[in-house]
Amino acid sequence: MPNIRPLSEPLAKKAEKELFEVPERIDEDVTALRTWIAKQPHLRSRTDDQFLVTFLRGCKYSLERAKAKIDLYYTVRTSMKEMLMDRDPLSERNMELIRMGVGLPLPNTVTPDGPRIVLIRPGVYEPDKFSIVDIMRISLMANDMHLIEDDQMMVAGQIGILDLANTTMAHFLQFTPTLTKKMTVMNQEAMPIRLKGFHYINTPPGFETVYNMFKRFLNEKNRNRLHVHGDNMESLYQHIPQKLLPKEYGGEAGSIKDMIVHWEKKFIEFRDYFLEDDKYGTDEKKRPGRPKTEETIFGIDGSFRKLNVD
Repeated sequence: MPNIRPLSEPLAKKAEKELFEVPERIDEDVTALRTWIAKQPHLRSRTDDQFLVTFLRGCKYSLERAKAKIDLYYTVRTSMKEMLMDRDPLSERNMELIRMGVGLPLPNTVTPDGPRIVLIRPGVYEPDKFSIVDIMRISLMANDMHLIEDDQMMVAGQIGILDLANTTMAHFLQFTPTLTKKMTVMNQEAMPIRLKGFHYINTPPGFETVYNMFKRFLNEKNRNRLHVHGDNMESLYQHIPQKLLPKEYGGEAGSIKDMIVHWEKKFIEFRDYFLEDDKYGTDEKKRPGRPKTEETIFGIDGSFRKLNVD
């Protein structure tokens, strides 16, 4: 039997109906994926059952798509060294970022088989001290934990709430087109997480510039899942009930402080996992056929300039 966590009954039904999961066939599919990885001279990938089944679920059990996504997952990471240079949660800089709670998965979902809701608060970091690259490094580390531990997110998908309160033009100027494209490819193409909705609240002046740049890199399906609420929280509650939010937002999900303490412990628990990640990736010199470059992965050739803001 494959060594994976059993799903709750609602998630098991959803996995069978929407992801075409056949429990009796999981072992065979995981083994096929592991055998394929072993034959790839350029690819150094994790091969444990829980990691591999995540990609199968993210690709609705298409073996070919799962192979392509695992390859892209590690190819993108290898080419985005700036976001993966220091993944030790106990380093002073990383711990300071973790304790800010820029990204917080909420404990409850709308329904038992509903998507995981993640609250993102970029306004809590100082843009003269940290960069969006720092934030993305912590975000990728959090996503790695979700891949292994969060069946809700891996089966039902993810809904993001981006609270832009206290963000400034200095925050927005960190989003170059090149970086935005890289982040979009990583999250949309290379991660086996399905985006089910993205909600923007407390949007400040200047937001439209970054929003429009980000939107043009998304596929049509994901573009249609974006919702801008401005300061209209009632509009948000039509999608996500207020009670699911932290108490600082008038909800019943506990305090942001307690959530941060919980996730700080999680990051530390995963320390060995993060440090071990250094040995995984791709060696483009060994890739059969043409090596992948930034241009072929991201469709960028270095001609993107910094974001122009009037």
